[in-house]
Amino acid sequence: MESKLKVPTMAELFAAGQQPDVLFWVGCAGSFDDRAKKITKAFVKILNQANVSFAVLGTEESCTGDPAKRSGNEFLFQMQAMTNIEVMNGYEVKKIVTTCPHCFNTLKNEYPGLGGTYEVLHHTQFLKQLLEEGKISIEGGKFKGKRITFHDPCYLGRANGVYEAPRELIRKLDAELVEMKNCKKQGLCCGAGGGQMFKEPEKGDKDVNVERTEQALETQPEIIAAACPFCNTMMTDGVKSKEKEASVVVMDIAELIANAEDL
Repeated sequence: MESKLKVPTMAELFAAGQQPDVLFWVGCAGSFDDRAKKITKAFVKILNQANVSFAVLGTEESCTGDPAKRSGNEFLFQMQAMTNIEVMNGYEVKKIVTTCPHCFNTLKNEYPGLGGTYEVLHHTQFLKQLLEEGKISIEGGKFKGKRITFHDPCYLGRANGVYEAPRELIRKLDAELVEMKNCKKQGLCCGAGGGQMFKEPEKGDKDVNVERTEQALETQPEIIAAACPFCNTMMTDGVKSKEKEASVVVMDIAELIANAEDL
């Protein structure tokens, strides 16, 4: 299966005089984290299946600078951002899709001020478009009737108001969408945002990801759906801390769709 993934780079297409419709921004997690790589592969399988004209930057892609900015190093953020903007403007990039809400938020809202203005979509929005255009179909399949609860990523939901795209995709799987008591505008952080992913938690009674996982488990789900590699890690750790990994799985929306289609 693996050999069938087609992932062209911008440099290859540029050399051949071609311009893809969309740049897939993979992000640090999607490139280096073993769990997040599976999300990247699932998304690429869907793009291949739908015959989407896309490319990645490959080795020319650097961190968007989100962790640096959120943890207070504005100088490093601007250096990273300017480097990326120079590369993307060189390739005349117009449209970007990414599986990471942190990259999504930074590319969409922070880059225009530094000279990088693009149409930026989160992968749930892009998948919803593909569905509406009839390029993918996800009815039924192996998730029919399964209880799925969706955890809103902070940088997708509260920061950018994207709530419906991921939920619509879950409903289209013919799954039963069950909401946590804190959802949508009232969503609770997974505990990884603002650079917290990279440090130990401060003293307190309970880790945020455990609190959030408890809210998810209250809905008695078979699957906790995520749409962010950091949320995926935090919720997976939470499920493990509750010793529920045998009965509850954490999956990205892209993985749900790729699996439903057996891609």
